[in-house]
Amino acid sequence: MSKLEALRGMTVVVADTGDIEAIKTHKPEDATTNPSLILKAAAIPAYRPLLEKAAQWASAADNNDSMIANACDYLAVAIGKEILGIIPGLISTEVDARLSFDTEATIAKAKKLISMYEAEGVPRERVLIKIASTWEGIQAARKLEAEGITCNLTLLFNFHQAIACAEAGATLISPFVGRILDWHKSKLPDADFSGDNDPGVQSVARIYRYYKTYGHKTVVMGASFRNTGEIEALAGCDKLTISPDLLAELAADATPLVRRLEPELSSADDEIKVDEAIFRWAMNEDAMATEKLADGIRRFAADQQLLEQQLTELL
Repeated sequence: MSKLEALRGMTVVVADTGDIEAIKTHKPEDATTNPSLILKAAAIPAYRPLLEKAAQWASAADNNDSMIANACDYLAVAIGKEILGIIPGLISTEVDARLSFDTEATIAKAKKLISMYEAEGVPRERVLIKIASTWEGIQAARKLEAEGITCNLTLLFNFHQAIACAEAGATLISPFVGRILDWHKSKLPDADFSGDNDPGVQSVARIYRYYKTYGHKTVVMGASFRNTGEIEALAGCDKLTISPDLLAELAADATPLVRRLEPELSSADDEIKVDEAIFRWAMNEDAMATEKLADGIRRFAADQQLLEQQLTELL
């Protein structure tokens, strides 16, 4: 049995890609996309017809959004629909990162994406709307969840961020592992961050234990992995979203995999409540989380703009 097969026995495996062929190869339960992955997918020749359809749809759309915004939204939904034709589970589609500090605009974009999916025959129950875990994004998720639109709160680097997401009733969170490791390695390049010493692994494990101890139903999906060791250290987490390259490594490895996270594991943290003041202070005190959240939003926004440039050529 490969490690990938063993992992499937204890964790829901999610593909972190928009590449249809990779998804067909690794057969994940769910899949996640983001502006960076959509940009990569747009370069795949098989997706060229979807880009052209996006341009055609945008030209005929009758709404208040710009033509380029409509084209980008159509492409994200079209790729999501293609992926849902292969996987049995859920697709995550991300809201424009430039809306990360605007609650009402995030809600409006989420509702638009869901309506577009439903117009294509995809039920909303199969779609997670990805939103950056800013305070404004979390409040948008609170309102969306109350209206039956499920959310994946992403770019999560901080314990208090995670608690705020759970208190808002988010369906799922995506706490990042590798980007936390990157930050710490940049500060302490000679330190040993392997295995359980990995600060990204420690972050996700802490959140997982806290959620299980205090009865939070929000699903924990570890994300942003740099190596298979991080994945193995989180075996047993609710879900893990993994790039095709790391999925292939796990599939080729036949050594035993030990489950590391169990729902019965108790948290060392006391239960706390997180309001806006506590949230903002916790982020202020966490240089890593503040820097990585801002950097992640900037990167996704930059890739969204590159995608817009590609689509502009077709309009």
